[in-house]
Amino acid sequence: MSTPGGAPIHKDQLKAKYIGTGDADMTKYEWVTNMHRDTLASHVGHYDQMSYYSVAQNESIGRVKKEFLEKMLQPCGRPPVGGKEEGYEKLLNS
Repeated sequence: MSTPGGAPIHKDQLKAKYIGTGDADMTKYEWVTNMHRDTLASHVGHYDQMSYYSVAQNESIGRVKKEFLEKMLQPCGRPPVGGKEEGYEKLLNS
């Protein structure tokens, strides 16, 4: 990758700029949560999409926007039980 001027962008700079790109230590749950949040934020930010969803759900635009913003808190439900360390121990022990 490069900038518009042609200078190359380092991978770490790209990951610092775009959090959702992930890293090697990111779990599937974290990645999916980032994708859902990005999608919901895009829907909320585009008025035409919000009006489409509000017509489809027969709700006001404000109410649909509120529902989408609330979904952004935990878009994929509760996090799985256990942390990253437990997952790594299971992989190492198997």
